[in-house]
Amino acid sequence: MAKPESTSDNDSVILVDGSSYVYRAYHALPPLSTSTGQPTGAVRGVTTMVMRILEDHPDSPVGMIFDAKGSTFRHDMYDQYKANRPPMPDDLRPQIQPIYDICEALGLKIFVVDNVEADDVIGFMAKKAEEKGFEVYMMTPDKDFGQLVSKQVKMYRPGRGGSPAEVWGP
Repeated sequence: MAKPESTSDNDSVILVDGSSYVYRAYHALPPLSTSTGQPTGAVRGVTTMVMRILEDHPDSPVGMIFDAKGSTFRHDMYDQYKANRPPMPDDLRPQIQPIYDICEALGLKIFVVDNVEADDVIGFMAKKAEEKGFEVYMMTPDKDFGQLVSKQVKMYRPGRGGSPAEVWGP
């Protein structure tokens, strides 16, 4: 992911859909583990993606936004919300805290809001940062974020299989 030429890192904010990055990393890499059997594939994948973001945007604040455990207000509104989605894989669950720890050690701010999906948190933060005059980069493969794109809010959709990222603007 290359930084657009017209952007100053001092005036931009990076919001990463951490939950989607975790699943993307988990499914992209073969099962990896330590010598004691601790699964590490998602940890390695997310760390690699985060390091690339920091390399490309050394002066931009980066927020990693993750889904909270349990149901959200959307489940309260509609009890069948994501009813067909499979539960988190057992070998992914123990990788979540190490991912948080690595992100924090690298200086990224972690956001997890109880009863609210990461998508909603990113949308709220993107609009608030836009109101304050920041250029916002939402890093997510989720096409639904396209509805938030504006002159100041861009969307990076990571490429698949070595293909370059797509940058969505107005």
